[in-house]
Amino acid sequence: MDWSISDIRTFLAVLDAGSISGAAARADLSKSVVSKRISDFEAALGVALFVRHAGRIVPTDAALALADRLRPALAELVAATESVGAQTALRGRLAIAAPMSFGIRHLGPVIAGFARAHPGLEIVLDYDDQQADLGRAGFDVGLRIGDLKDSSLMARRLCEDPRVLVASPDYLAVQGAVDGPDDLARHRAIGYLHARMGDLWPFADVPPPPLGRITANNGDAIRDLAIGGLGLALLPLFIVHDALRDGRLVRLLPDMAPRPLPISVIWPPVRPMPRKTRAFIDHVAAAFSEAPPWQAGL
Repeated sequence: MDWSISDIRTFLAVLDAGSISGAAARADLSKSVVSKRISDFEAALGVALFVRHAGRIVPTDAALALADRLRPALAELVAATESVGAQTALRGRLAIAAPMSFGIRHLGPVIAGFARAHPGLEIVLDYDDQQADLGRAGFDVGLRIGDLKDSSLMARRLCEDPRVLVASPDYLAVQGAVDGPDDLARHRAIGYLHARMGDLWPFADVPPPPLGRITANNGDAIRDLAIGGLGLALLPLFIVHDALRDGRLVRLLPDMAPRPLPISVIWPPVRPMPRKTRAFIDHVAAAFSEAPPWQAGL
């Protein structure tokens, strides 16, 4: 049996990307190189890992079973080799997944500082409001907003952020004020594509306002629609703080303060933890050790 770590990495990359071309683009390799590595790996193992049909590549059951064993083994191997050079500069690749609005608004400078401190480290940053499966998608670490549902992941809470119900002054001038919970029924809310309003609504004894005609898949998009007078919006403070300060949005029912959202850094349960992962977790935790600046005065 003759195979290499590169063959394993390429195999997992194709499995995660779902195609030869996707894996090649992520690894900055030609499709022919990726295809040959897969063929060589299959030949070395003596088993088909993918079925090619009409331009599609589908993993076999053997491939899925193999990947489940290879991922933790590869992570352990990387961690072991990194631990030998504990006093040397960080090397390798660190893949980070984060929600788009939080990432763009508040995480970018934190990651930039980490990148400057570790010039030998390759950093891949993926902003997406869809929660990725960290292990299967090849991420080393991620940021999550809200309660954590995957108990298999390790987590460290960074801070908490309140959720606020908001609307624009123009909207309220036309549709009427919201002076109490009973007023919500005659208003319309902007929907969030990735979750139902009933699942997001934090006030147990008060029904949510009916959904309006607009739904969006991103918090900043919802904020902009609310500023445009298209309905009520329930959003974390980190998205609307600037619009509240300059008066483009108004906070509704401020006395009904729901439980704040936890903001956490998460990572797969790899032992020992890779130095690069530990370094990033410590860095981002230090960055949010004080009260978040967007909460000041609100």
